[in-house]
Amino acid sequence: MLTEKAQAKINLTLDVLHKRPDGYHEVEMVMQTVDLSDHLQFQERADAEIVLTCTAPYIPLDQRNLVYQAAHLMRETYGIEKGIHIHIEKRIPVAAGLAGGSSDAAATLRGLNRLWKLGLSLDELAVLGAKIGSDVPFCIYGGTAIARGRGEQIERLPSVSPTWVVLVKPPIAVSTADVYGRLRADEIEHHPDTAGMVHALTTGDVKQISAGLGNVLENVTFAMYPEVERLKQQLLKFGAQGALMSGSGPTLFALVEREQKAVRICNALRGFSREVYLCRFF
Repeated sequence: MLTEKAQAKINLTLDVLHKRPDGYHEVEMVMQTVDLSDHLQFQERADAEIVLTCTAPYIPLDQRNLVYQAAHLMRETYGIEKGIHIHIEKRIPVAAGLAGGSSDAAATLRGLNRLWKLGLSLDELAVLGAKIGSDVPFCIYGGTAIARGRGEQIERLPSVSPTWVVLVKPPIAVSTADVYGRLRADEIEHHPDTAGMVHALTTGDVKQISAGLGNVLENVTFAMYPEVERLKQQLLKFGAQGALMSGSGPTLFALVEREQKAVRICNALRGFSREVYLCRFF
């Protein structure tokens, strides 16, 4: 049996530049993994089946699951005839803007690469991952990076200091497709400063990083779910230097310099949501 971690991600910036002829949106995002993770276990089967099990009862365990798609892609691409049982211990919230499904798919590619001794590099795995989903290539690498194109073009950045992160997810699920479907890219007035965020990360100054947070999808999700905006205001009221929605939401995060303050903010948020997490950049 082999085990692989799947890290959650947050978007420190998320900019949409325009809608492309292929129907996708051209994006530019500064992405960061955190140490909230799912755990995947891989065990070969005597038959040729792909079998998924999961600790979360509402996760599809068939071709709709990105883990299944990743395992199928690996088998088809490299002529693997062995079956595989993949167990997902789910800790990352679902439909939350944290790339849980994409990270699970990335962990599957990394894990099967090791299990089947394919010897593929991370770059090769990222090319495979782009066939599954736009966030999968970033999740292959983890750490800190700029993502461009549909999200599949990755420019890796140097690791940054392990900043404390408070995550809070309101009790709703948000469809990324719905949010992007309502976005009017040509009407965006304020675009995040990607270069400024990269510079802030090199300084490791939490105040400077917090000041540069930006996500053009926030206004769309806030209009659909006003409770997400109210929760962001609570984060700021409780003392967060800056707060932002991750991805298409609804999860919000705040960056905090000191662990004691981060714990205090977490405790204050528990009256507003059952899903509150304290983690760090990873």
